[in-house]
Amino acid sequence: MLFTVPPLAGHVNPTVAVGAELAARGHEVAWTGPAAALTGLLPAKARILPAGEEAGGAYTELHERWRDLRGVGALRFLWEEALVPLARAMVPGVERAVHAFGPDVMVADQQALAGPLVARRLGLPWATSASTSAELTRPFADFPKVGEWVAGQIAGLLAEFGAGRDPADREPSGSEPSGGATAGVATAGGVSPGWDPRFSERLVLVFSTPELVGTAGDFPEHHAYVGPAFGARPAGPGFPWQRLDPGRRRVLVSLGTLNQVAGARFYDAVLGAAERLADDVQVILAAPAALVGRVPHHVLLQERVPQPALLPHLDAVVCHAGHNTVCEALAHGLPLVVAPIRDDQPIVARQVVDAGAGIRVRFGRTRAEELRDALTAVLDEPGPRRAARRIQASFAAAGGAAAAADRLEKLI
Repeated sequence: MLFTVPPLAGHVNPTVAVGAELAARGHEVAWTGPAAALTGLLPAKARILPAGEEAGGAYTELHERWRDLRGVGALRFLWEEALVPLARAMVPGVERAVHAFGPDVMVADQQALAGPLVARRLGLPWATSASTSAELTRPFADFPKVGEWVAGQIAGLLAEFGAGRDPADREPSGSEPSGGATAGVATAGGVSPGWDPRFSERLVLVFSTPELVGTAGDFPEHHAYVGPAFGARPAGPGFPWQRLDPGRRRVLVSLGTLNQVAGARFYDAVLGAAERLADDVQVILAAPAALVGRVPHHVLLQERVPQPALLPHLDAVVCHAGHNTVCEALAHGLPLVVAPIRDDQPIVARQVVDAGAGIRVRFGRTRAEELRDALTAVLDEPGPRRAARRIQASFAAAGGAAAAADRLEKLI
């Protein structure tokens, strides 16, 4: 099994858990992508086959420009400056990896488009690793021009590598992605390649469940909702556990590593809300001290926190609606206050709200009172916690890494 991944922790983490499960069953497992970045994200003994090394560092650096963008501007930047250039850079290395490793199956992350390009060219069975469910829910249904533009980016990439529709190809029954950004990739610019490298026609591993995504009974059989796959993580940072207050309910506020710098105004609202809830709530704020300044005694400020270890000690989570943080919180039955910033975050936030497991606030314009009211609601009202626990149960029942491995074995 060969995993093709971009150099981003949130996209690599599910493959670590699935890879460990496959290895325990006796399969050989390897990863291909920018090796320098993947070394810090994968277990020490993981086999890494370099691909797109020259793009790996640039891909990470691009986030400094990306973090100030919103909406369509962020989407254009993602495709034009990150996904398409990364695919171009990775294709030669992925081909070398396939020839060197000889996999029976490739598992390609949705942002590692080189994987499907090479797999299709070489006739290798491949599955999609959908590390976020956003593209499974018709994200551009209300913005058809945006969907057409994305389809055009994909069609152009496929044409560049000679990977468009073969006249002899026939679309397998049910191969169209359920609610994808475009139906089968489509029609932009008059190009109809007939397949979408973001969605395998054989197997799409979705690391969520219909109870959160909202697709119950409305997805093809080859879309496997296996729930989150939590693998071993590197040791977390030190944490002052003795400062957790047993007399207060505890709330973690985290915008994720990549968004912290953009959060200065939001942190002001957090401190204001914390002041209003000081008698009953302890806030654990994961943020750079330089952006936050002095904090009152009932706010525990840490630049980084050992999130998986901390979650069992919490009552709620405030976050940017990043897919990993949302799923980790819900896996512990914790209700959420979500403040999405860009990319898939508004879609994931909508899933949380529609499922009843949390409340959405405005990232750029949230006031202390609004955040206080949202926190009070998820902490005091039974509905959000009940919904969070329903999703928690669905995650546990879905099977995670073991269920993903079961489905992958059927492709051999």
